[in-house]
Amino acid sequence: MKKLNLVLVLTAIIFLFSCKNKSESNESVAAATQLPNFGNVELDKVFTKTDSQLSNKDSIVRFIDKYYKNIWEGSNLSGGILVAKGDEILYENYRGFGREGNQMPIGKETPLHVASVSKTLTAMAMMKLVEAGKIKLTDNLSQYFPGFPYPNVTVQTLLDQRSGLPKYEYFITKIQPAPAELSKSYLTNQDILNMIIKYKPELARDTDTGFMYCNTNFALLALLIEKVTQMPFPQAMKEMVFTPLKMNDSFVFQEKDIPTAAQSFYYGGNRLYPLDRLDLIYGDKNIYTTPRDLYNFSKAMFSANFLKPELMEMVFTPYSNEKAGMNNYGLGFRMKIFDNGEKLTYHNGWWHGTNAVFAHLLKSKVTIVAIGNKYSNRVYTALALSGLFENFPVQKDKLHSIMNDNQDSLKSGHEVFGE
Repeated sequence: MKKLNLVLVLTAIIFLFSCKNKSESNESVAAATQLPNFGNVELDKVFTKTDSQLSNKDSIVRFIDKYYKNIWEGSNLSGGILVAKGDEILYENYRGFGREGNQMPIGKETPLHVASVSKTLTAMAMMKLVEAGKIKLTDNLSQYFPGFPYPNVTVQTLLDQRSGLPKYEYFITKIQPAPAELSKSYLTNQDILNMIIKYKPELARDTDTGFMYCNTNFALLALLIEKVTQMPFPQAMKEMVFTPLKMNDSFVFQEKDIPTAAQSFYYGGNRLYPLDRLDLIYGDKNIYTTPRDLYNFSKAMFSANFLKPELMEMVFTPYSNEKAGMNNYGLGFRMKIFDNGEKLTYHNGWWHGTNAVFAHLLKSKVTIVAIGNKYSNRVYTALALSGLFENFPVQKDKLHSIMNDNQDSLKSGHEVFGE
């Protein structure tokens, strides 16, 4: 009888524990469903027929194909390119391999590292949290990170690249004696924050006094997203962005992905670009995706349901007008504002052997994506294709030079086309 009673007691405990686990699981699912995401965007209903109409479509497609043969095939580039207007893909092509030894042939479902194009996706995830009232653009980082030593740095100064924070790639190497973190194989975002709090490196410039492109800004934005959502950044991006926008081949690179993810290479051969200790820091980089997935993301941004209109307007507002010139920055977007008042909105990327272009043309509703994994400045020439669709004389001139193989226009992707 005692044994029977003990069995009944144990059964009851197991039952209660099981119920508790199920309850916690249900609560977890409920919490996830409350996470703001872009699930209200119906990708197949974003555009009208007129959004995709193009009177000279055939000639433009032929021109892009000629561009591809001249620049991509002619330079033995590796990766993919896509050009779309409205809901119609006008042109796409893929070539090369994702992994050494001619493994992983690159196709439309092959995720490649898009480097700093990741900043745009990180920014839009943060804007969704702002829209949901989970965080404010005016919030100071010290509200979320105790001990953060720069009281004027806000969420917005991270997004518009005006925080003045030092670049983590450089300031960590100047700390003496060398921090213990630098002995690790890979640094994390939290390591960067910890070193900022502990060593208080000098600001590169006073906060909100001017533009300074800085990866630290978006590495900290990723930590803020983790703090607000209470989940790891890769999971938050999957639930908030990738899954609702049907970006089925997109993910945030982590250590577990090293054996299987696409790699990048030096130009001119099959020599692998090795990973280093900065290669697991995310938010500023480390989103792996495809041209088609980025096209879905671009389509969603054209939707009226993507963000509240006043927030969407802020994304494409230039915040660095204190310096004369066409180059500017919004919230996670680069932009070129030409003398004729036209505005080209885009973001480029570079990290190791990866180069990427993502253009989101506001008037023509055109998307241009180019991703290369064998380092070459020529990947950046894809941005000049924007001159085919909108009144960007500078881009048209660049495109003319490119198609005539003007070496001066191709010699430096960072100087001529920008990262």
